[in-house]
Amino acid sequence: MTHLKTENQAGQLTRRTFLGAAAGILGLAVGARGARAESMPIIDTHIHLFDPRRPQGVPWPPKDDAILYKPALPDRYREVTKGLGIVGAIEIECSNWLEDNQWVLDVASTDTIIVGTVGDLEPGKPGFRQHLDRFHKNPLFRGIRYGNLWGRNFSDDITKPLFISDLQALADADLELDTAMPNPVLIAALVRLTDAVPNLRIVIDHMLQLELPAERGQLQANLQELAKRPHVYVKASEVARWDRGETSDDLNFYRPRLDALWDIFGADKLMYGSDWPNSDHWSAYPKVLNLVREYVSSKGPEAAEKFFWKNSIAAYHWVKRAANQP
Repeated sequence: MTHLKTENQAGQLTRRTFLGAAAGILGLAVGARGARAESMPIIDTHIHLFDPRRPQGVPWPPKDDAILYKPALPDRYREVTKGLGIVGAIEIECSNWLEDNQWVLDVASTDTIIVGTVGDLEPGKPGFRQHLDRFHKNPLFRGIRYGNLWGRNFSDDITKPLFISDLQALADADLELDTAMPNPVLIAALVRLTDAVPNLRIVIDHMLQLELPAERGQLQANLQELAKRPHVYVKASEVARWDRGETSDDLNFYRPRLDALWDIFGADKLMYGSDWPNSDHWSAYPKVLNLVREYVSSKGPEAAEKFFWKNSIAAYHWVKRAANQP
């Protein structure tokens, strides 16, 4: 398999292939309490990179956020995740400035732990195809994020033919669409989008923040429908976030939402994402990971492999850059 750049040698940029995807995978540690995933390689599918020290600053986070307003770069991410089994990460846009797509790609090129980036481009707007062609030349550019973010209205946009046409171009380029800030309206719009562009890979972010009603209704029906669509994936990210201001180190505190998500999407669709460094608002990285790892390990080794790295390959077609990446 050809790598973008290994830790021992530089190589030519190529797209990741599926051949040999399991090469180098470490065996599962099996203890008295059953299969565990501590020694399994992990791909974190949701981190953010930014540097407020730049002359132009950053559109996010705000200056008054004492927790986040400091550089979030690959070397710091490596330090935070040291010894936790993280072998790769996918950067998700946190800026709507066009040239920050290039800034992230330049930063990612310097550290092999970044296996892909998801940028910010606006389908349906002038220049979309030109910008897509420009950034897509870099194999680390794996898709775009679009949804209820930066003042956009996803449900209105999908009614526009040019928007749909541009998303078809995204799919034809073998790139994916991350969505932002799920709510019932966005979920309904995604059902319509998958009808319109059935070959588009879609990743729904932060689904644990979408609270399901006690009784089955249209939202659950739409989620069940999306679970049937072959190219739809979901991140179990922001697990420690709780809008009422409560957090806990006890898995049982979060188990009902995790169970609800697992019951709908299952092992073939769910992926791990930390939302680092935004996750620092609620808990330290090791605690967030351990909560999810404890839950997923109980599902068995095959499900854990899918959750922690196999599904990320199917969703992002990311670039293998180091020997310890599966």
